[in-house]
Amino acid sequence: MADFFNSVFSFLGLKLPFKFVYSNEYWMVDIGRHVFPVKKYRMLYEKVIALGAGHKDFIEPQPVNEADLLLVHTPKYIKKVRTGTLSSIELQALELPFSPEVARFFMLMTGGTIKTVEEALKTGLAVHIGGGFHHAFPDHGEGFCLFNDVAVAIEKMKHEGKINRAMVVDCDLHQGNGTAFIFSKKDYVFTFSIHQMDIYPSEKPPSNLDVGLWSGDNDEAYLGALSPHFPRIYQEFKPDLVVYIAGADPYRKDMLSGLDVSPEALNKRDRIVIENARKLKIPVAIVLGGGYTAEIEETVEIHLNTVKAAVRAWKRNPQSLVTSLIQSK
Repeated sequence: MADFFNSVFSFLGLKLPFKFVYSNEYWMVDIGRHVFPVKKYRMLYEKVIALGAGHKDFIEPQPVNEADLLLVHTPKYIKKVRTGTLSSIELQALELPFSPEVARFFMLMTGGTIKTVEEALKTGLAVHIGGGFHHAFPDHGEGFCLFNDVAVAIEKMKHEGKINRAMVVDCDLHQGNGTAFIFSKKDYVFTFSIHQMDIYPSEKPPSNLDVGLWSGDNDEAYLGALSPHFPRIYQEFKPDLVVYIAGADPYRKDMLSGLDVSPEALNKRDRIVIENARKLKIPVAIVLGGGYTAEIEETVEIHLNTVKAAVRAWKRNPQSLVTSLIQSK
């Protein structure tokens, strides 16, 4: 496996032709004993290094600034986060212990997704070893998500004139309720979500296209529900950017999942989403999303399969895209 990966990594100019975004701070945040496995970020980073990537293939992100957060989040909410004055109800919805360290973690993650999107627009593809916090709303956080990194990154690119239209392809186990709400009245973003219906969140604001699955649905049901929409929605909406939330949590052994989906099916999902975008020369920014197996190595392996799918997609469709071409559309 390592030999194969090294051969792919050496595909252009003896180096990986796209970048990973990652910070060691991601896994150092202290959230106590929690189902959210921040250690997975470091473990995936080490796996990617072991399979042939070099330190030069990684970009260190910077924390998002307040001006960029304000493109999505309300001034009142940002002030509460900055001053540590979230109410007990807001903390209950967040489902994470709050501290200045946790706030920095999410600011850094949001900065990481911004950097990933910028790199994808330059080269056609980029991977964030982090990100995908799709439950955050403009005025509050939910479900382990303090800020909506995907929405902030898209709005920043739109605000700076780097894109006209974007698409969020959300394949996390849970519906991206915050993202759906944020973009519900913005016709320049198409939101797609495939998720389990009979779990959190209980209220699911409609995405542009929601595909619902139910407890017990297997590989055949999952891929059968996903595949008819690709590449059709790409061809119809014609986005300048796809942000792919590649959640590991639909996996049958995930502690939060009721689906019966295998790692092989999730890898096919990755290939469907990424390769169809690459064939149409649409830049793809990949963020991880959820993953909560009892054995953290299983979650990491599913995320690693997403990385492998990205490398294979690049090898098959290596043409680079540059921002100037996107702006000229």
